[in-house]
Amino acid sequence: MTATRIARRVLLGIAAALALLLAVAAGFIAAVQAGHFRGALLDLVSARVGRPIEVGGPLQAQLFTFSPRISAARLIIDNPPWMPAGRTAEIGKLSLVLDLPRPHHRFGVKSLTMESATLHLVREADGRANWQWTDPRRAHSGRRMAIVRSLSVPGARVTLDDERRHLKFEGTVSADAPAGLASSPQPAPPLRIRGEGDLNGRPAGFEITGDSLATATHETPYHFSYTERSSGSRLDATGSLPRPFDFGAIEATFQAAGEDLKDLYFLVGLRLIDTGRYRLSGKLERDGLQFKFEELSAHSGQSDMHGSVAIDSRHARSKLDIRLDSRLLRMADLGARAAGRAPPVSGPALVLSNATLSPGALRRDDAAILFRAERLEAGRLALSDVSAKAVLDQGVLTAAPLAARLLGGEIHGRVRLDVNQDPPLADVDLQIAGLQLAEIHRQEGAAPPPIEGLLQARIAVSGRGSSIHQVAATASGLVTVIVPGGTIRDSLAELTGMDLRGLGLLLTKSQRDTALRCAVAVLPDRGGTLTVQELIADTDPVLITGGGQIRLDTESLDLSLRGEPKSLRLFHWRSPISIKGTLSHPSVDIKAHKLQIVDPGKAKNADCPALIASAESEQSRRPASAGPSSP
Repeated sequence: MTATRIARRVLLGIAAALALLLAVAAGFIAAVQAGHFRGALLDLVSARVGRPIEVGGPLQAQLFTFSPRISAARLIIDNPPWMPAGRTAEIGKLSLVLDLPRPHHRFGVKSLTMESATLHLVREADGRANWQWTDPRRAHSGRRMAIVRSLSVPGARVTLDDERRHLKFEGTVSADAPAGLASSPQPAPPLRIRGEGDLNGRPAGFEITGDSLATATHETPYHFSYTERSSGSRLDATGSLPRPFDFGAIEATFQAAGEDLKDLYFLVGLRLIDTGRYRLSGKLERDGLQFKFEELSAHSGQSDMHGSVAIDSRHARSKLDIRLDSRLLRMADLGARAAGRAPPVSGPALVLSNATLSPGALRRDDAAILFRAERLEAGRLALSDVSAKAVLDQGVLTAAPLAARLLGGEIHGRVRLDVNQDPPLADVDLQIAGLQLAEIHRQEGAAPPPIEGLLQARIAVSGRGSSIHQVAATASGLVTVIVPGGTIRDSLAELTGMDLRGLGLLLTKSQRDTALRCAVAVLPDRGGTLTVQELIADTDPVLITGGGQIRLDTESLDLSLRGEPKSLRLFHWRSPISIKGTLSHPSVDIKAHKLQIVDPGKAKNADCPALIASAESEQSRRPASAGPSSP
């Protein structure tokens, strides 16, 4: 066989093979366009998108063109393999037109239309979602998403169950982004998405307006505006996607306002505290599952708050870094009462704030917190230069160190709150030094204060509850108070002795002071009741002792003071002075009986060094973790 004949036979074989391939290709094209080979086509598409796809109705495809077209009826898209079995979408009719890559053209989607669509969107607490394009547990490929140039989704039924953000939505969503006309001088129409339904059990609506999809590119940020409203709150935002259309990267500024900050839960899925009418603004940066809220500014009533919050949600428990500052924070501006959602109060206002926190919100996340306030008002208690460094770890919030200034003195200590228990368990250990008694109820231009001196105290108690008042009402532990020296209005000291001299000083409105050699009070706390174990105030003319109880659940007083003169007194009524009422409105009751015409005044000076040493020893022996009574 010559080389020429061999070459001729090879060429004939190649020609025959090419003819066969062309015939098979032509037959395949005709079969696909006629609706045949749908199984192979669906298997190919399912493998490409990484989830099972079924078509219950007609499937038509025109593939061999630069603009392939696919239409399908009764389309079912199942969940991806990283999610539990279920359906992601049911679409009555889907139409898709692609734009194949060629010189000066990238792959894209010319148009996407979904009619009679129902979407079942689910995200689990660990961040896996059925709408994600790739398995979130794998490294991001960095592949750009194809841009849909024209979109039409009228009246889609949508259910959303987002365990990570604690959002549940059921309603309708419509999306519309016309392609526009190439010959028209007018800009292409923008993208509009509107939704109405129930968000976390409350009526809600939202609207998104974005740049035209027809002119969007991967090279420039995609801009959008967003409005959401529910339960008297409204959230507005403007921002961009730096890497269109990667929704894992977002930059935005936002403003929110409403009747109660807690209502923002129905919009953002974060459980916040009750407030009165509020305003909130800030900047958001998102990078995957990491969020930064900068330039935060919140106002409610007379209170303000500023700072930043960073959230890392890449793990099962989100980690928060919170830094907040306030010029004025009033506890009266927080809580159900501020929001008008608490029952009416009968009787005098509470001194100890009853604004509650949400234990559930503290159980889900871990956090590092830095807080400062120029002034903090809790009931009738006003603190200044407040600072706290706190850590929230596995449902246990520990604030240490905790510092503030009160009436010229300083407060230092720690607070530990365990919200894993119900109700939460709080351990409080606070030390007060240098509190100036003269500053209590001081008013500009008023007479000299009735008592002066520096007070030191320790509060070491444990209690249960979600507010300061609830913890105090169940607390057990010890409260000690020491005044190592000072002065007291002579008439007040003598009044406790109920004698003629004291009455004369009172009637003449004498402003004369006398020495306060020392004062000591030791009050064990059990079940929210402070019992006076020891109360001694030693003045130059009178030795004052006392007893009784303070019930912190009602803040009611039942105390008595008795003064024993140290020198001769005429007409001395040996009767105690009763102090009743409440912490906010105390009342004094004097019942004169057991008259002694001449009292030689046998009371002696107290051993102040020994009393102070004993009280300080009692302080050091009684830890804050003594434990509250059983709820």
